[in-house]
Amino acid sequence: MKTLALGFVAGLCAWQVNAQPIGYDSARHLLNRTSMAASVAEIERFAALERIPAADAILKSRITTADTPQPEWAGKYERIYRPTMTQEERQQANRREMVVRGLEMRTWWMTEMLATPSPVTEKMTLFWHNHFATSQEKTRPAVLMLRQNVILRKHALGNFGALLREISKDPAMLIFLDQAQSRKGTPNENFAREVMELFTLGEGNYTERDIKEAARALTGWSVDIDTGEYIYRPNQHDNGTKTIFGQTGNFTGDDVITMLLKRPETAEFIVQKLWKEFISPQPEAAQVKHFATLFRDTNYEIAPVMRAMLTSDAFYAPDNRASLIKSPVELIVGTLRQFKFEVHDAAPFAVLSRQLGQDLFQPPNVKGWPGGTTWVNTNTLLARKSFLNRIFRENEMSGGSMQAFDRDTAMTDSGRARQQARLVMRSEQRGQLQGQYYFDARRFLNDFGDGAMQNDDRLRRTALAGPAVQAQGDSERSLAGIRALVLDPIYQLK
Repeated sequence: MKTLALGFVAGLCAWQVNAQPIGYDSARHLLNRTSMAASVAEIERFAALERIPAADAILKSRITTADTPQPEWAGKYERIYRPTMTQEERQQANRREMVVRGLEMRTWWMTEMLATPSPVTEKMTLFWHNHFATSQEKTRPAVLMLRQNVILRKHALGNFGALLREISKDPAMLIFLDQAQSRKGTPNENFAREVMELFTLGEGNYTERDIKEAARALTGWSVDIDTGEYIYRPNQHDNGTKTIFGQTGNFTGDDVITMLLKRPETAEFIVQKLWKEFISPQPEAAQVKHFATLFRDTNYEIAPVMRAMLTSDAFYAPDNRASLIKSPVELIVGTLRQFKFEVHDAAPFAVLSRQLGQDLFQPPNVKGWPGGTTWVNTNTLLARKSFLNRIFRENEMSGGSMQAFDRDTAMTDSGRARQQARLVMRSEQRGQLQGQYYFDARRFLNDFGDGAMQNDDRLRRTALAGPAVQAQGDSERSLAGIRALVLDPIYQLK
């Protein structure tokens, strides 16, 4: 009876918490974790909502297609490496593909993130891009990476099982993990290994035999070199008996995916990654199991588990606020969106993201960007501060001096592709950099009223995830004051 009574009291307390408006600081926390950043108007609107309606409002805003038109070449697939090409011509075609179209592709996504009516969609698309990490550096044709981005956005808050099945047959993924060359007699184990270790089960939840047998089952999944589309080649499929996870049969690649989705470790592994992205660096084991059960019970629907996580006590716990470091994309896009910058050309910001350590469409390896404290080191912290200092500098408001940023930050690019991208930026866009962005401080500050003390406090609470570390010497209701706020170390956190 005592246990039952305590359970009733705990449930009543939880109901009372969930039935109250979340308030300004919690609204800011919710919006900044589920998007790149939020305006004061958005925060005030969500502050009046309770936890569940607030989470529902965010999740209901999801969209499945981008609003920004794709580059004109996105609708067609062209073979870059034609048999008649000389080695030099192939190298030139490769550089052109990697640099020119690669930059256009990155600019397209950066533009969509800046303008999207559904920031949570882009946040989740970026999350899945890092989970199913695929790089243009190996995939090559930019159109294949764009097609993959379409898949990720379509399923971003949909069904994980459907996403896993579609991304497993995505040509960019098949090329990146060498599955396109896997065939009967000589199965390639790369995709079979990564789909278990990095995409579903997590390390330690499979055996080497499981990988080898799954690789046999996956043979025949390939890419049509003329169309760039997935193709199944039955004559290359191993029809022999295989034993995977203790089950024996003439399994196919689709059977392997079904087996992975039936394993409880898959739900727990995905929930752990969602926890690290949205709640804190250290998942709570009991809570992970709770959310993973919900994930499986809803047949891997992403929105319900996100709803549960975004309404949990763990999400709103004081210790979990300002506990995550903004990624370069979050820092750049969040700053430009929150402070209502007018951006006329997103290309330099795509290049800037690469310089800060997050090159869209080109994660460092199949494990993706590790995130967390790896986002900040001596070089990147200096570059982050230089970026923030410059875009809020009065004499550059209409100048957009990204050239000066490149000169003054002690960053070094590695690899031919990065060097070529910088050359493209200089040669093709030199005249467009001037006037690429504009910040109207007066218009932004108007959102905070006439400057009463409470409004100055609200400005700090809008910009920072926690109490400021540095004393603010300038009045916050000025351009210098805003710059001081964004240069505070807490601004790097979410």
